[in-house]
Amino acid sequence: MKEIRDIVEAYEAAQKEGKQLALATVVKVQGSSYRQPGARMLITEDGQLTGAISGGCLEGDALRKAQLVMLQQKPKLIKYDTMDEDDAQLGVGLGCNGIIHILIEPILPEEPHNPLQLLRHFLYKRQKAVLLTLFSFSNPKAAGAGSTLLLTEEGNTYGQLSAPELQDELLADTENVLQTGVSTMKSYTEKMSAFIEVLEPAVSLVIAGAGNDAIPLMKLATVLGWQTTLVDGRAHYATKARFPGAEDIFITKAEEALTHLSPDERTVFVLMTHNYHYDLTLLRKLLPLRLPYIGVLGPKKKLKRMLNELEEEGLEIDSSQLQAVFGPVGLDIGAESPEEIALSITAEIKAVLAGKKGNSLREKTGPIHESTTIRPAHETAEPAVPAKATKTAGNYQSCSV
Repeated sequence: MKEIRDIVEAYEAAQKEGKQLALATVVKVQGSSYRQPGARMLITEDGQLTGAISGGCLEGDALRKAQLVMLQQKPKLIKYDTMDEDDAQLGVGLGCNGIIHILIEPILPEEPHNPLQLLRHFLYKRQKAVLLTLFSFSNPKAAGAGSTLLLTEEGNTYGQLSAPELQDELLADTENVLQTGVSTMKSYTEKMSAFIEVLEPAVSLVIAGAGNDAIPLMKLATVLGWQTTLVDGRAHYATKARFPGAEDIFITKAEEALTHLSPDERTVFVLMTHNYHYDLTLLRKLLPLRLPYIGVLGPKKKLKRMLNELEEEGLEIDSSQLQAVFGPVGLDIGAESPEEIALSITAEIKAVLAGKKGNSLREKTGPIHESTTIRPAHETAEPAVPAKATKTAGNYQSCSV
């Protein structure tokens, strides 16, 4: 999400300067790769790069190819075979054991629904959306390739399909991906494939508490591109000078805090006011909302006391609500300082939202990244990765230059 926002901001700045642009998008990965489908990089005619499509291995070559795309004003699908350690064409030893397909498309500002405009529509509201990107394995310079359609959670569509003969099937698959929340890659004919990508809104982090220990948590969340809100009852603590990264600061009583907020399924809370009754009041109001994550700073006995009090008041708390409450807050990484605690909290939030346990990657027996692509039985345009690559697919986290 942060990458998309950075790319859109760079696009707007380049527009003002009249620069030519191209967008590189990873549309398919076989085997191991540093970045997965949906990774993007914006390239300007003078070589400025925003975003990333690899760990630094492919950017230089992609820049050269993007400049050609800008010159010809035609999209192009590029295939990088990083399994070949002796690849002399790229001039780098990649060693990632994967095949990466990257679509590079020129950005025409005069087109009202160019890919960057579609991404702007997505950023406009806090809604899940699906972006459809067409490409061709058999014809890397196929006309009509590119990010062509955006479907929002409200049912609004932006853009148009360049393959009218596939319109009904493409729309049906796009709607299905919106419902399931799982990005897919599908080949429709030997000449046309599509990457159908789920776009999720940024994490919205609400920090209750404006103490000094909340400052590094706010800073780290801002670096991650999360939308951050600060809630506290103390006007001299909850200030923009102390929390410059906060998008909103509300100085309010705990009973009225939620009147200022609109939590959704990507909203998480961390209660760290060091005021037992403030945290308790907020927890009372948050539990019925069934949020994905509520972190409570302090010892386990504090949280147990809070939950007991709420149950004694008559609040019914079921197991699914308890699963979303994390106290003591954060992963067990031996954190001591406020900065280390902030790291453990943000890591736990990320793990919970991703449905992960937060274990070391070296404990995984399979690939680091789980596949989100679908290969229909009739797809024959692109061969599968040989078995020798998939055996070590989980052993690479970046390309080795």
